[in-house]
Amino acid sequence: MNNTTETPINVIGLGRMGQALAGAFLKAGHPTTVWNRTSSKADQLVAAGAQLAPTIGDALTAGSLTVICVTDYEAMYELLGAGGVALDGTTLVNLTSGDSAQARDAARWAEERGARYLDGAIMAIPQVIGTDQAVILQSGPQPDFEAHKSTLDALGTVTHLGADHGLASLYDVAGLAMMWSVLNAWLQGTALLRTAGVDAATYAPFAQQIAAGVAEWLPGYAEQIDSGSFPAEVSALETDAAAMAHLIEESEAAGVNAELPKLIKTMADRSIAAGHGGEQYPVLIEEFGRPREN
Repeated sequence: MNNTTETPINVIGLGRMGQALAGAFLKAGHPTTVWNRTSSKADQLVAAGAQLAPTIGDALTAGSLTVICVTDYEAMYELLGAGGVALDGTTLVNLTSGDSAQARDAARWAEERGARYLDGAIMAIPQVIGTDQAVILQSGPQPDFEAHKSTLDALGTVTHLGADHGLASLYDVAGLAMMWSVLNAWLQGTALLRTAGVDAATYAPFAQQIAAGVAEWLPGYAEQIDSGSFPAEVSALETDAAAMAHLIEESEAAGVNAELPKLIKTMADRSIAAGHGGEQYPVLIEEFGRPREN
């Protein structure tokens, strides 16, 4: 049975992720009220002890903390902006995927209707929600986060990033950029080695070692970026550009797609042309930090 001394919580939206969120709250002992357009999606949660609210308005009045996880921000507005739905007095934790501008707009929208608002991003799959592996990012006023941190901890490793409501979304996409870049680099190398009969499983441990080694450079490179000074302590960008040319040549000779290394070298060449060839690789932040000119 639920421990009624725990904070009651409302969960709106019962897709796979929403069901996982509600299940984690139940497991942690929080009285949990759920609502979904298709009420049958709540069946397993109700069997586990959740209360199914007949309307979304009823769900919002069941407790002062509401977590919403729906398709997109427009769906959130449609549901919460309907007639008879009162937000006054609730703290709304939005875990719907979107961008930073949408998060900031949603914060203003919710606050105008009397709600406290936290925006978040889930860096996890539904299966690990409720474990330390689930990274839950939160942004918004620190006092609102601190008031509910112990409840939100039921979802996983919950981190507050700052008062700017857009930060969780920005961290989310920054993390995706890192993930895809690592995977794309590994695929480039795998494609090259396959031309010599080396399979992906053989290359993977070597690639892991390289990725881990490069990750250790990040704090030092971050100091250079934040200070705006890029002394070539390890190698100069012009030296790296020569290695990029070698990668392109090797890829083309092997019949492997060279678009990715060509893109990186194009950015390095622009930086070198601007006089940064003798500086260290993080000087490319200037290229990443500006839109591409048409």
